[in-house]
Amino acid sequence: MKFKYGIDKLTVDKVIAIANGTLKAVVTKAAREKVNTCRNRVEIMASGDKPVYGINTGFGPLCDVQITPEETSQLQVNLLITHAVGVGNPIEKDLSKIMMICKVHALCQGFSGIRLKVIERILYFIENNILPVVPEQGSVGASGDLAPLSHLFLPLFGEGEFWVKNKIVAAKKVLKKHKLKPIQLQAKEGLALINGTQFILAHAIKGLNKMEYLLDLADVAGAMSLEGFQGSAAPFRKELHEIRPFKGNLKVAKRVRMLLKGSQNVNSHTDCERVQDPYSIRCMPQVHGASRNAFYHLNEMAEIEMNSVTDNPIILSETEAISGGNFHGQPMAMVIDYCSLATSELGNISDRRCYLLLEGKYGLPRLLTEAGGLNSGYMIPQYTTAALVTENKSLCFPPSADSVPTSLGQEDHVSMGSISGRRFNQILGNLEKILAIELMYAAQAMDFRRPNTFSAILEENFKIIRAKVDKLEEDRILKDDINAIIEMVKGQKFITKL
Repeated sequence: MKFKYGIDKLTVDKVIAIANGTLKAVVTKAAREKVNTCRNRVEIMASGDKPVYGINTGFGPLCDVQITPEETSQLQVNLLITHAVGVGNPIEKDLSKIMMICKVHALCQGFSGIRLKVIERILYFIENNILPVVPEQGSVGASGDLAPLSHLFLPLFGEGEFWVKNKIVAAKKVLKKHKLKPIQLQAKEGLALINGTQFILAHAIKGLNKMEYLLDLADVAGAMSLEGFQGSAAPFRKELHEIRPFKGNLKVAKRVRMLLKGSQNVNSHTDCERVQDPYSIRCMPQVHGASRNAFYHLNEMAEIEMNSVTDNPIILSETEAISGGNFHGQPMAMVIDYCSLATSELGNISDRRCYLLLEGKYGLPRLLTEAGGLNSGYMIPQYTTAALVTENKSLCFPPSADSVPTSLGQEDHVSMGSISGRRFNQILGNLEKILAIELMYAAQAMDFRRPNTFSAILEENFKIIRAKVDKLEEDRILKDDINAIIEMVKGQKFITKL
């Protein structure tokens, strides 16, 4: 099966598959025709006397300055050169690739006026893993992601840099090695390349792919903590959640029921005298579920965005080019910020469960060690989760709530969505570490409930942990244990699908 750029619909899974090389993506005859038709329209406009923004005029506040046909090519080159002002560390290579995939799909819809030759060169970069170096800072998220996209496409005409393995190499050298001549940009092409939200979108796609796994893993970690705490299964009853039927809540409650199914440990305390569990145990459907609802919202918005045209102007006919605002990142920025909060809350409640397991209640030893005093047991890793939780809270200020005017006031409201996307992924990275520590705690607590057994899936995840991290009997350096589980979380080694 092949994905057809400009024709089929992208999803998060499809973008990741194209980036990984497991899904082949092609430009079909139908897409080529759309691209060529739109290109012909641009060439007609470029040769005419009527001013059309970005085709035969300057940019931003210079939109009232008309450019001659002879100056058109240099205008487009100057656009990328002057806008490539990003600073900071380079983004990860996979983000550069995702940006190019999303940009090709947008260009192939036939409203951007770019030549097929340019699209084919970008496809060559994607298919041969020739990835441009893009600094992480410098975009305000309207007129799209100007600085990052400029860096992404400078190599088309021999400027900028590529990654060669883990080294940064001048684009001219890499093009020469691949026997590729620099492309001379023509009318509208620079604008088509750097107007758009692909930097914001790439961060959303990568974040969504990671968040989906972490949402499932949070349920697993929570269920393991519940078992270690010998909490009640009653708060997850179907009847309870059907009378407050939020989609995320219903899913989490169902997953926890399945994660507890057949547990000898749960059955061993069915008639105990405890009336209620703390919120971090019994409110998992409401808290994890709210985070799932945010995930659903961002996923919906991202799929609209990745199948949209977000450059400017949009070419509708031989005589009509609309200068609008499809490049504005606000529709994505606000929802990414919502998902950052949702991700942070998963870590917040996970830390509370870690603390709960340390208190020494209901048959568990304090600090999850039977040799307390001489040994501190698992006291200190919860300091780490507390620090990570607070760091995440500090990252939750919504960049989309801010706006700083640019371009002499022409761009007087911007989204700051690029910062939203970067923060979202930072928070997800911290969540991976928090959940790793909860999994370590939960496995230790489950050991104290033996010889009781647990559901098959929890037993399997317990074995995954114990294959790398032994039960803590006496104090030892825990850094290696924590890092081992973090790597398993990052590698998505835990069984989360039910």
